[in-house]
Amino acid sequence: MNRTICLNADIGELPGEAGRAMDRAILDVVSRCSIACGGHAGDEESMRATLKAARARNVVVGAHPSYPDRQNFGRKTVAMSREELEMSIRQQVRTLASLARLQGVTLDHLKPHGALYNDAARDSDLAEIVVRIARDARIRAIIGPPNSRLSKIAHGTGMDFLAEGFADRRYAGDGSLIARSEPGAVIEATQAQVAQVIGIVENGTVSAQGSHAIPLNVDTICLHGDTPEAVDIARAVKSSLQDAGIALKCFEGHTG
Repeated sequence: MNRTICLNADIGELPGEAGRAMDRAILDVVSRCSIACGGHAGDEESMRATLKAARARNVVVGAHPSYPDRQNFGRKTVAMSREELEMSIRQQVRTLASLARLQGVTLDHLKPHGALYNDAARDSDLAEIVVRIARDARIRAIIGPPNSRLSKIAHGTGMDFLAEGFADRRYAGDGSLIARSEPGAVIEATQAQVAQVIGIVENGTVSAQGSHAIPLNVDTICLHGDTPEAVDIARAVKSSLQDAGIALKCFEGHTG
C-alpha cells in the first residue's frame, strides 16, 4: 500500500488572464506541472507567466509537447512524417527551455500530450523520438503510462520515469486510457475522481471497463487544469489524500 504520491497538472493550456489565474490556483495544489509549449496550446506569453507562477510556488516544471494541432487540442493523431514530428516536438521543447532558462528554471521532465501521449505509449519509434528529444535537452525524466513502450525505452536509456495515473479518466482492461470519444471515458463528478485517486494510491488498482479492478502502480497522479471545475477538484483530491494520511511529495522517478 502506497502512502505517498505526487500530484501533477497539465497547465498553460487556457487563454488569457482567466487561464493564468486558473493555472496559479492549480499550482497552489500540485508539486509538479507540465506546461503546454505551443503544439496544442500555449504561446510565449503564457509560457513565461506559467513558468513564473511555478517558480514562485517551488513547483517542479516539465515540458508538455504534442502533435502540432491546435484545432483539435492535440487529441487526434496527425499524419506527418516522423522527421517533421520530431522537428516540431524539438522546437516546442526548445522554446519552453529557452524561456525557462531566462527565469532560472530547469525543465525536469517531459510529458507528451493527448494523442502523442497515447501513441508513444504503444509505438516504439515514437517513444524513442520522445526520449531522444528529452535526453538531448538534458531533461531528467519522462512522465507517461506505466508498463508502456515509453516507460520501457526510457528505462532502457537510463532515464528516470514517473508512471502516471489519472483522476478523471476511465481505464480499459489492458490498463490503457479509454478514448475520450467513447461515452463515459471522462469522469465528471468530483467525488468519483477522489474515489479513483484514493483507490489507485492506497490499493495500486483501478476499476476498469467491465467493473473489474486491474493493477495500476503509479508515482504521480494527473489533475487536469483545463476545465471550469479543475481547481475545486484538485483541492478536493489533495484534501482527501491528506485526510487519508497519504503524504504528498514530488517523486524523483525510477531508472529501473
